[in-house]
Amino acid sequence: MATNKETAAIEWRPEVNALTTPQSYRLLFMPHGTVGDAKLIAEIAEANPNFNEEAVRTILNSRKELIQWHLINGEPVVEENAFTTTISLTGRLDNPDDPPPPLEECLQVRVYAAPAFIAAVRQAARLERLPMEKKLPLISAAKDTVLDLKDVLNPQGLLQLNGNNLYFDRKQAGAGECVLEGTAGGRTVQTRFGKIEDGEITIIPNIPSQPFPWNNEYKVSVSTRYSEHGTLRTGTYAQMLRTPLVIPTLDPGQETGILTGAEDTAYVTVTGGTASGEATLRIQVILDLQADCLRFNLLDMTEGGAAGAAITVTANGDITLQGFAGSPVTTLDIHVLEYAALKDMLRNTYNCRLVDVLVIT
Repeated sequence: MATNKETAAIEWRPEVNALTTPQSYRLLFMPHGTVGDAKLIAEIAEANPNFNEEAVRTILNSRKELIQWHLINGEPVVEENAFTTTISLTGRLDNPDDPPPPLEECLQVRVYAAPAFIAAVRQAARLERLPMEKKLPLISAAKDTVLDLKDVLNPQGLLQLNGNNLYFDRKQAGAGECVLEGTAGGRTVQTRFGKIEDGEITIIPNIPSQPFPWNNEYKVSVSTRYSEHGTLRTGTYAQMLRTPLVIPTLDPGQETGILTGAEDTAYVTVTGGTASGEATLRIQVILDLQADCLRFNLLDMTEGGAAGAAITVTANGDITLQGFAGSPVTTLDIHVLEYAALKDMLRNTYNCRLVDVLVIT
């Protein structure tokens, strides 16, 4: 194996197989969580001290790009004793001379694990059977109690998590923890709590830093053991938390990244505007799937409160958003740099609506 770290058991539980008569059961894999690029990069850098995280990130990104290039060039990629990545084509032709369907309908990318890779996993793995209903920490809601806004991680506030089976004894080593993790890097185990109960945890957050100022996206998770020798089980909140972004100036020529995830280039920047004084407000972007466009506008700090007029955007470019009644901000100029990437993030991660809190100083 590539690492000597201790591994947990692979958890599974029986689930009814509705396709068989008489009734039978299938083995349902229950993942502990998901490992993304940021964690892989940090672990590779830790295991290989000659390479820092930025070098590892560059290599991993280069690998992805090269695999894509070879697939586009009609060449399957075979990684020895690991994975084969190849093209497959699907679709029906009524006649051999018919044109193929559009690529988005017929072209697929498939990844297959090599037998040696599968054998190595099987040799090292161990299974743990769970009851048919698994007890897991479940975070159903998160909000900042100072701003009274959902899914906001405020360094000057108090984060409240609600859910089920959240309790852990923070005084007992290994009994559980609450973690904030940036999607672009940084992970901090929380140590300052107001309460830790089955249905609610309140935290004075210690927020890890990320590489770029616009990387304000975080995951929150709770881990606990339900018996002294039980497996540590983790529940991760399904929504991303976002910290407020400071806009130091609205002077032209000074740009501040907003409305972005883990990327090293901002999708949108604030480029200017007019304001009569300091202000805290929100900027919203909605993906309109039916019209295939984005709609931007400014909001006050209360859900369902005052809002500026929405501006429709269909491509990269500059737009000016109007303020709302009672706001010191009259206009806010923004520049959309990565329209397509922003649409993808809204669709895949944010259920078509993304809001950032902006602190204009």
